[in-house]
Amino acid sequence: MSHDYKQLTINDKMKILVNDLVENELPLRDALREFEKLYILTASKKYNGHKTRMAKALGIHRNTLHNLCKSLELK
Repeated sequence: MSHDYKQLTINDKMKILVNDLVENELPLRDALREFEKLYILTASKKYNGHKTRMAKALGIHRNTLHNLCKSLELK
């Protein structure tokens, strides 16, 4: 990651990503699904797969996280 990218705000980083997705004509549903997958996988790494802690950090119920993982076909 370049030094300049690290200095960007989250909003600016998201704008870059969204521009790329729109430019490549990725449907919104697919973009949201990929974001959810990556977000959950990143949280899983941070919390070593501990779903109760992951759910709390993500602001959702543990059962909701379980169902979301199932619908996204995650382990």
